[in-house]
Amino acid sequence: MRIAKILVLTLAALFAVTATAAEGKIAVVDFGKAIFGSEVAKARFKQAQTASDFAALQAKYENTVADMKTLKKEVETKSMTWSAEQTADAQKKMEFLRADLELTTRKVQSEQKALQSSIVQELRPKAGEALQELIKEEGIVLLINAEAVVTVAVELDLTSKLTDRLNKKTK
Repeated sequence: MRIAKILVLTLAALFAVTATAAEGKIAVVDFGKAIFGSEVAKARFKQAQTASDFAALQAKYENTVADMKTLKKEVETKSMTWSAEQTADAQKKMEFLRADLELTTRKVQSEQKALQSSIVQELRPKAGEALQELIKEEGIVLLINAEAVVTVAVELDLTSKLTDRLNKKTK
């Protein structure tokens, strides 16, 4: 009896979704991809990469990686002839370099997150407006976040249309 009720409710829900789909369209959108694909977001990323603070962090990261590679190569080629003290010094230096690299990586990631957050805050209102316009124009009755979808037909994905609309709104 209980299973029959569940089956009836499931079928009713399916029919309701089918009826809704017949009255309007179902679509998928990746809101974040639309925002970060916009010309404004790309310009903000480019500005950030050329900013002196970020460029300095990137340079420090690259230099530390290069120093680690150089030290590793030196250890591989010379460690057999080193004293215990020289080996310990090399290990200590490698640990310091690894710690520097981890810290620099965290700083770069923090800067990137802050930049992404500011871009989303800046563009979210206009992207929301653009999405509402698309929903109305396209006759969308069910909009699904692209992250929740395994596969979708290209014509049902509104992401590129949203990016185009957002570009027009931010010019």
